[in-house]
Amino acid sequence: MDFSLLLVVAVTVTGLIWLLDSVWWSKRRQQRMALAAGEGQELAHGSGHESGHHSGNQEGGVAYASADKGTVKSAKEPWLVDYARSFFPVLLVVLVVRSFVVEPFQIPSGSMRPTLEIGDFILVNKFTYGLRLPVTNTKLIDIGEPERGDVMVFRFPQDPSVNFIKRVIGLPGDRIRYEGKQLYINGEAVPKQLVDESDTDQLEEVLLQESLGDTTHPIYNDFRDPGPQMRELRVPEGHYFMMGDNRDHSNDSRYWGFVPEENIVGEAFAVWMHWNGGLPSFSEVRVID
Repeated sequence: MDFSLLLVVAVTVTGLIWLLDSVWWSKRRQQRMALAAGEGQELAHGSGHESGHHSGNQEGGVAYASADKGTVKSAKEPWLVDYARSFFPVLLVVLVVRSFVVEPFQIPSGSMRPTLEIGDFILVNKFTYGLRLPVTNTKLIDIGEPERGDVMVFRFPQDPSVNFIKRVIGLPGDRIRYEGKQLYINGEAVPKQLVDESDTDQLEEVLLQESLGDTTHPIYNDFRDPGPQMRELRVPEGHYFMMGDNRDHSNDSRYWGFVPEENIVGEAFAVWMHWNGGLPSFSEVRVID
């Protein structure tokens, strides 16, 4: 089940319990406490009049003790209310921060290498592209739009319960082509420069630097793999064309098409931890280009 849905349900249930207790249940407990205290006083007063002796005062004391026990029992806050009162503010803060400010994710695959490695823990800005409701992902406030070169988290169009992370390549209206390991946008080849020539002799993964608009980032090409060949396509309005930086080992828009605007989750902006078994490492903390 979607964690956002579980969080919303938890906040709703604990908040409802806290609200019912504040406006109704707590008042009923106070009324029972006042009633029990009044009955105890009446019983003690009546016992004192009947006996008029020291023994009668002892009986009155017993009546008071019995009434006090009932009062304490009536006034005691139920454990469910106690837990709800304690957890509701914490869950609410987590929900607000996770839904509208920042959300953590873990990288499970190598499709964004060398920018992101398997086991990287990243932070995703949830308001860069507008504020959205949790679960439904409906946009409330339009703040900004994805730009070419952004690293973006989105809901996989073929299975919205799964989150994907890729780089924004094509904006609405762009013409995209990919042939012979060369990316073309609107008929122009995207510049890229070889970083390490030693790998080309061994026909292994080659590290290149690609310039995509104002963004310069590393990519991998594997010359052992011909990779997909894609004729020119136009990105529909309200959609985006996404690709992984590990160009020959990425399941992206070249295979399953465009990402609709309503599937956007947020912009990845930082790596805060790396853990792929063993001890977590914080030496790779960095800003994502």
